[in-house]
Amino acid sequence: MRLTILGGGGFRVPLVYGALLADRGAGRVTEVVLHDLDAGRLSAITRVLAEQAAGVPNAPAVRAVTDLDEALRGADFVFSAIRVGGLEGRAADERVALAQDVLGQETVGAGGIAYGLRTVPVAVDIARRVARLAPGAWVINFTNPAGLVTEAMSRHLGDRVIGICDSPVGLGRRIARVLGADPREAWIDYVGLNHLGWVRGLRVGGRDELPRLLADPALLGSFEEGRLFGAEWLRTLGAIPNEYLHYYYFNREAVDAYQRAGQTRGAFLRDQQARFYEELGDPQAPALDAWNRTRAEREATYMAENREAAGAGEREEDDLSGGYEKVALALMRAVARDERTTLILNVRNRGTLPELDSDAVVEVPCLVDANGAHPVSTGPLPGHAAGLVRSVKAVEREVLAAAASGSRAVAVKAFALHPLVDSVNVARRLVEEYMRVHPGLSYLG
Repeated sequence: MRLTILGGGGFRVPLVYGALLADRGAGRVTEVVLHDLDAGRLSAITRVLAEQAAGVPNAPAVRAVTDLDEALRGADFVFSAIRVGGLEGRAADERVALAQDVLGQETVGAGGIAYGLRTVPVAVDIARRVARLAPGAWVINFTNPAGLVTEAMSRHLGDRVIGICDSPVGLGRRIARVLGADPREAWIDYVGLNHLGWVRGLRVGGRDELPRLLADPALLGSFEEGRLFGAEWLRTLGAIPNEYLHYYYFNREAVDAYQRAGQTRGAFLRDQQARFYEELGDPQAPALDAWNRTRAEREATYMAENREAAGAGEREEDDLSGGYEKVALALMRAVARDERTTLILNVRNRGTLPELDSDAVVEVPCLVDANGAHPVSTGPLPGHAAGLVRSVKAVEREVLAAAASGSRAVAVKAFALHPLVDSVNVARRLVEEYMRVHPGLSYLG
């Protein structure tokens, strides 16, 4: 079975390959095709993968290409993990937003809209090529903003594109852990959009254990989200939010922390990864060791500004292991081998959330089998969550409309309607400045 990874020179690709090396079942991936526009990054990551595979029998063969059509032909699965504009683009997204005193983050608020406007046209082109060159392939989208990009691609690929994110998985795992439950045996009632969701219940043996957690201040203070949001606010909500909702619930504090930081997250990753790829420019450098060192630093500093603003302290060791590659492998195995499972995924709504239309991509538990991912019906969202979900989905739709039409006015509308952008005039300045710093937005007339 052939897997093509778009963005194959990306830093997190070895996580995926490591998961493939551990998969010894029948029908496993035997060939990995890495595609990237940067031959130097491809070379570096190929070296890391070669060191990972050393001594592993029947490791999947790796081939690196820079031609997109060549990468797609013959693919059974396509992982899309592109970053349009690179980390320099992300750093600019953050910097421009913070200069207007609004949140700069790659998936939330102004930064997420800018990233979406750059990425959607490229993602749509990829979707069209997949439909033409590999019509039987399944596309698993890692590219952020994951829900928005998956919805853009679904208009051309239907249900054969599925978006993944490790945030809900990590949240469910942490809740189960503090409750003394096995995450594999728990049903996680999670619902929302990508980076905008809530755990409303966690059932073990038919019993909802979440009320026990919410009633215990010590338990609430023992894991990441409890420290990030505070026990009182979680009890008020009656749910555990995805960590990204910290940007909404504590927006002023988050913006202040980002503005006081020495550099933005994007700038940190840009500089960190530049050092990594420069180090691997030396053919004698131990590639895997360099990658492991860089990854450990990357994971430990994740959402550092938010934790500082909340006084949440350092991340726990168990939360440094990532997880999106495990979700991707489980999804791929379920489809390829009909190993039925339940995963929280980004898929078309199909009536799951009554607050949104059928084609809206939502993030909910899905039953996955050889026919794809099937969202599980869920109860209506509480009013506070329903309003926010509808508002952010409306913004995503304006981003898609702007990308399709090239309308600058619609792009301004997308920024202005976002809950974290507080003025139409700010929205206009954001569009003007993003167009100035990003040549890829020149299509906005």
